[in-house]
Amino acid sequence: MLLAFDFGFGQSKIAEVTFESPGGYITNIPEFTDFSADYFIRTDGTNISTSFNLLNAQGSYYFGAEDLDGEGASLPVRLFINDINITNYSSLEFRVHLAENDSSDSNEDWDRPDYVHFNYDINNTGTFSNLLWLENDGSTFNTPAFIDTNFDGTGDGTEITNTFTQFTQNILGTGDLLDLEIIFNLDSGDEDLAIDNIEIWGVFSPCPTTATWNGSSWSSAPDLTTEVILNDDYDTNSLPSFQACSLTVSSGSTLTIGDGTFVEVENDLTVEASAFLYVASQGAFVQNNDAGLVTSSGTIEVTKTTAPLNNWYEYTYWSSPVANADIDNGLSDAKSDRRYSFNAQNFLDAAAETNNNNATVAGQDDIDDNGDDWFNVNGTTVMQPGVGYAAMHDPAGFAGPGGPSYEFSYTFEGDFNNGEITVPVYRNDSELKDINWNFVGNPYPSAIDADAFLAANANLATDIAGTGYLDGAIFLWSQNTAPASTTNGNEPLNFSNDDYAIINLSGETAGGDGTTAVVLASGNRAIPSGQGFFVSFSNGATPLSTSGDIAQGEITFNNAMRVTDITGNNEFFRTANSKNTSNTAVNNKLWVNLTSNNGIYNQILIAYLNGATSGDDGLSIDANKHPGEGVALYSIIEDSNKKFAIQGKPVESINEDEIINLGFNTYITAETLYTLSIAQLQGNFMNSNNVYLKDNLLNVSHNLSEGDYSFTSETGEFTDRFQIVFKEDSTLSVTDMTSNESAFQIIQRDSDRVTFKTGTSATLKSIAIYDLFGRKVYQFKGENSSETFNIPNIKTGIYLAKAELSTGVIITKKAIKR
Repeated sequence: MLLAFDFGFGQSKIAEVTFESPGGYITNIPEFTDFSADYFIRTDGTNISTSFNLLNAQGSYYFGAEDLDGEGASLPVRLFINDINITNYSSLEFRVHLAENDSSDSNEDWDRPDYVHFNYDINNTGTFSNLLWLENDGSTFNTPAFIDTNFDGTGDGTEITNTFTQFTQNILGTGDLLDLEIIFNLDSGDEDLAIDNIEIWGVFSPCPTTATWNGSSWSSAPDLTTEVILNDDYDTNSLPSFQACSLTVSSGSTLTIGDGTFVEVENDLTVEASAFLYVASQGAFVQNNDAGLVTSSGTIEVTKTTAPLNNWYEYTYWSSPVANADIDNGLSDAKSDRRYSFNAQNFLDAAAETNNNNATVAGQDDIDDNGDDWFNVNGTTVMQPGVGYAAMHDPAGFAGPGGPSYEFSYTFEGDFNNGEITVPVYRNDSELKDINWNFVGNPYPSAIDADAFLAANANLATDIAGTGYLDGAIFLWSQNTAPASTTNGNEPLNFSNDDYAIINLSGETAGGDGTTAVVLASGNRAIPSGQGFFVSFSNGATPLSTSGDIAQGEITFNNAMRVTDITGNNEFFRTANSKNTSNTAVNNKLWVNLTSNNGIYNQILIAYLNGATSGDDGLSIDANKHPGEGVALYSIIEDSNKKFAIQGKPVESINEDEIINLGFNTYITAETLYTLSIAQLQGNFMNSNNVYLKDNLLNVSHNLSEGDYSFTSETGEFTDRFQIVFKEDSTLSVTDMTSNESAFQIIQRDSDRVTFKTGTSATLKSIAIYDLFGRKVYQFKGENSSETFNIPNIKTGIYLAKAELSTGVIITKKAIKR
């Protein structure tokens, strides 16, 4: 079946069966031939009677029928062509080439019972209508075949000869699906017919009906089949979102698409002169057809609001949702010398730096070695669709009324980007161990499905199959950590790469601000409109071209990735929910948060999924991080020196004996109280078993399913202190008393004396006091259920008390020295 579409208003071919290759039709009996005069078969004439002399053949093959009861067939027999898509087509026309072997009245054998009937059915009603009938002329025996013009059983029209001739009939009605039925009733006596090149034609009308808005009501309900014309203002802040086949905003009218609403258009958008179309930051305009047009002589604007910014030095990653917007237009409120683009061809990470001091060691630190990857863009630079840009808001905006967190709105003016958009991506093959970063962005005024983007562009062979150029991970900037002089980079002060939110096949983690990707109702993840993000060119992908060490590929955005789900475009990110649980998903997943009393936020994900191994499977499954100055939590994979924000593990490895090794590092010298907590659980195993944290330094085990775990630490890197397990170690059991203040009390009597009380009949065997650097500052022995000790010479601040009871229970509790 050959399908052809024409978006003009003339007739176009919808479908064709030429019989040149098998298929495109079915028969109610098996095709057969006796290699002579009895047959019902697709043929080129070599397997039937050699006396045929058919002229004007339309190719090598046709469908032939003769003497159908000669081989025992039960008449009539049928050939069907089913489910021809005729959606939005009108003025339907059927065309077919017909020929018959005998061409003289002296040897014509169609008798009165012989016929071939072409019939049709629209939308699978089961009732067929007459289309084209062939009969003899009404005589009892031996006449030529004629067209039956009035379907009365008598051939009274054009004679069928041995020259293939095209016949045309109109098909009445419209619909979505067309079925053709050809009924053959040819008994013995050389009655034959040859059929070729069956075609369906029609006039394509993408929008067969019209709905107009007059300012107070619709002429008819709009949907994806209606041409919608707005003859007055329409505001989805107070009126419903709507769909249209095509949309025209008439001169003088305004369409406002408010936050949390959408307009979906199947094909074209037209904004007439003096008309205005405005999309709010959390609104969405979606076009479905990649060939749809955006035509405007009026004004189109998209506003995007930044994520909350706490400090003037925080960057936002952008991508323009409109065409031909220059930097001064789209990023007008950004600091003029802090607007950047990224040159992926220049990125090379062949060595790691140590504490931003220009000294290098073997390995990678995720920083370009010579600092020529980022470059400032001037105000006349046109923002290319699908390309990412980074900008810092003008610090003057942080000096006005109000205070953190600040949010700033940017307006992009121009025709919406629409349809397929390709963006080149690059990698530098002079170093194969680094990540081949490329900075891209959602080019549309609507959110896109991140999983659809990965499926179209990732070089994968796992749950989301792809044959593109990218590793299967997306990195979205969500800044929290302040820039530091000892964080590696090419500036005196540099940001931590640990603040990226990550999406890959295993799942997603929150960024430094504690925000994560929006999960759509479909279960897939979203990338909001106008959002820039980083991806990596896979070392395993065959490039389109190479120039020296630089390999080039490309990524594609298209309308199939766009979503109308109003949650997908809420903002650049949304706040992550706390301790969400779900048993509905197949994969078991565990998200763990690291927070602190001075604003630290880190999140990791452990996911058990098909295709994962216990080793490093690359960014698509195991996404590593490069933490800088500050604090980081990460998971550890054996035989790898990387630190992982997301670790995928084999499905079969999840059981009660499973051990997840965690790493932790901190470079904060101030007294800090850290907390580990479960952010989210997914899957039957995770929700059916307790999750325990083993602190090997303090020799305790804590049930994270029942409460959070607080601890202190010296500065440094610790790769064997913490483990996640699913079976309690009784020798390390600890009861977390933070949720039961009456069970264990710490009472400050004066500046030096402190009383410890168990609140039970159990006695205190020992008490150890730790400061927020993890140092033991006092150790006492006890004999009673209440003990008072002198604790002189310690500063005001937060401490941890670890008490061992006579029952063997170990209690840890936070206390404040006043």
